[in-house]
Amino acid sequence: MKESATQKAILEWLAWKHVFHYRNNSGAFVDSNKHFYRFGAVGSPDIVCVVNGQYVGIEVKAPGGKQSEHQKEFQRRLEEAGGRYIIAHGIDDVLAQI
Repeated sequence: MKESATQKAILEWLAWKHVFHYRNNSGAFVDSNKHFYRFGAVGSPDIVCVVNGQYVGIEVKAPGGKQSEHQKEFQRRLEEAGGRYIIAHGIDDVLAQI
């Protein structure tokens, strides 16, 4: 299954379960005037939700996909702060951890 299809399934499941969540966009671009813009926190997960008052970040990966070093660092910092971080190669990874 493609990463985008997995992400869509997770977002739909969270909505169906009435879990507070949002798609977390981050990245960068260069505009037509060659100005560089970065948005979102570097390494932040694809989906952010709150489960029983706890911040849960969900990083969606295609089968065989790996975290970047920035994502690993974000995970480490989030977990140190008391949040949870899920790497989801499929919806079953989310169902098992939420």
